[in-house]
Amino acid sequence: MKYVDEFREPKKADALFRAIEKLSQRLKKPIKIMEVCGGHTHSIFKYGIEEILPETIELIHGPGCPVCVMPRGRLDDAISISLKPNVIFTTFGDAMRVPGSKTNLLQAKAQGADIRMVYSPLDSLQIAKDNPHKEVVFFALGFETTAPSTALTILQAASEKIQNFSMFSNHVLVIPALKALLDNPDLQLDGFIGPGHVSMVIGSDPYQFISQQYQKPIVVSGFEPLDIIQSIWMLLQQIVENRCEVENQYNRLVEKTGNQVAITTMNKVFENRESFEWRGLGEIPKSGLKIRAQYAQFDAELKFILPNLQVADHKACLCGEILKGVLKPWQCKVFGTACTPETPIGTCMVSSEGACAAYYKYGSFSHMTKKMMLDKEKLRA
Repeated sequence: MKYVDEFREPKKADALFRAIEKLSQRLKKPIKIMEVCGGHTHSIFKYGIEEILPETIELIHGPGCPVCVMPRGRLDDAISISLKPNVIFTTFGDAMRVPGSKTNLLQAKAQGADIRMVYSPLDSLQIAKDNPHKEVVFFALGFETTAPSTALTILQAASEKIQNFSMFSNHVLVIPALKALLDNPDLQLDGFIGPGHVSMVIGSDPYQFISQQYQKPIVVSGFEPLDIIQSIWMLLQQIVENRCEVENQYNRLVEKTGNQVAITTMNKVFENRESFEWRGLGEIPKSGLKIRAQYAQFDAELKFILPNLQVADHKACLCGEILKGVLKPWQCKVFGTACTPETPIGTCMVSSEGACAAYYKYGSFSHMTKKMMLDKEKLRA
């Protein structure tokens, strides 16, 4: 297939749903499938995929949103940098309204901080060239998907000997997060829809531990409706046939060994942190990336004095439990009332990949009401 319309063809979707329905009748018990990536969550709700699935199949929304998993303490550090004199702080737009413990970057900008939205770290580097008497800092966020572009920008800054440019690195890794989820006794999963964008970089081979060590099937998926529906069908086939394998539905872009140029570049500039705090998941060993000593002049954590404090989440917000897949957004008391995209309390309602934002924008409230009633019946039982 070559064109977008071919990935949204109703007849093919209908055929896949009938095949899923047929397979679901062979299941020994209801199953839970986690889509790791927030991009998948938005596609699932945008196209109403969850509503059409058999009731024996439940989709769990994972922590694959890099803005959502950022703890409040790291956001406080970013805001602290932005408020320092002579600093231009640059960031992607979806990080602007993510709440720290007291404020967010948008409010800091209103207070006079020079904070600018950019589309790539190279935009930030150009701002540094255009403002040689200012310190320019880029808020580096994302999984392995965006880390290579950050690394390439640092290499370019080094080659051009740019002195007034640095990165506040908050890049995180998907594999340690998946291990933490699988080790969580509160979360019993039957399979995974693997992240597409991350897998374009790292490949499908790194997920072998899920099938071999944890005996769970995983299918790496694209983001169009037919991609996701086919991936669910492939997972059901594995479960019904009692197989646990790594399968690649997104083979038009994802290779087994990934993008070696991107991986080499990333490894040249970054190394693993001993530990990194994730919202909801807590401290996860070897799950974050820091800038290697060779490029220390571009590390904002070394250039500036930061609060570097761990800050508890807002008491009313259940974003952490939602990121772990333990709760659904509608089970949070402030969802859709005190917490909306315009007035977010937690990160899941802010980011374009957040589960709460997906439910709020695309969710069928009649469908959610039905789910809530089922939850109450389970509790009574």
